[in-house]
Amino acid sequence: MILKPLICVPILQKDRKTVLNVASEAIGAGADLVELRIDALLDTDPQSVIHLMEEINYPLIATNRMREEGGYFMGSEDERTGILVEVADHADYVDIELQTDSKYRSRVIQASKSTIISFHDFQKAPYLNELLEIVNKEKELGNIAKFAVMPQNMQDTLNVLEVVNREDNTIGIAMGELGRYTRVVAPLLGSPITYASLGGESAPGQLDVKNTQEIIDRLMDGGA
Repeated sequence: MILKPLICVPILQKDRKTVLNVASEAIGAGADLVELRIDALLDTDPQSVIHLMEEINYPLIATNRMREEGGYFMGSEDERTGILVEVADHADYVDIELQTDSKYRSRVIQASKSTIISFHDFQKAPYLNELLEIVNKEKELGNIAKFAVMPQNMQDTLNVLEVVNREDNTIGIAMGELGRYTRVVAPLLGSPITYASLGGESAPGQLDVKNTQEIIDRLMDGGA
């Protein structure tokens, strides 16, 4: 039996008030958890971030995305990962990129209750065997593997689904219009979390929460 996937809404707002408003809206729309994108915040002081997480008071992924993978954090890698270490105890999951230097990545993993080891490519989709290698490396390091890639053709989207079908605890996303359908099909193959928006996309091809929830529900119950 396939467990129902968790629907996550990323929050990329800059200030406390707007973050809290979006979090409240996401929770009201039916999101199972929210992703706090620390790299998008104006105030990234760890104590301020912890206070914000406590105010949100909902299942949460803490992410401080590196610039090389679509993030906004302007400080050093020591600073970026240090923030994650300090806030980790207040997050249900911490997302850390596979390509993070191992000395920084290790300390984030050690500080976290549960980790999502992630890989993002906004230009292309690696071949199937490369995706499997990426996922295997991620699973050796953390609790959940995640990859989000930009498909160039339909076969690329099918490769994403093939990986998710083969590997447990793996979030696989084909971004953009071409890969939009994978956001609701991958959960049917066992992907534990899918990402949705409140209207504005935080990544190319995202559906909104209500549509994501409705489509997955219909597909999982056979349309009854």
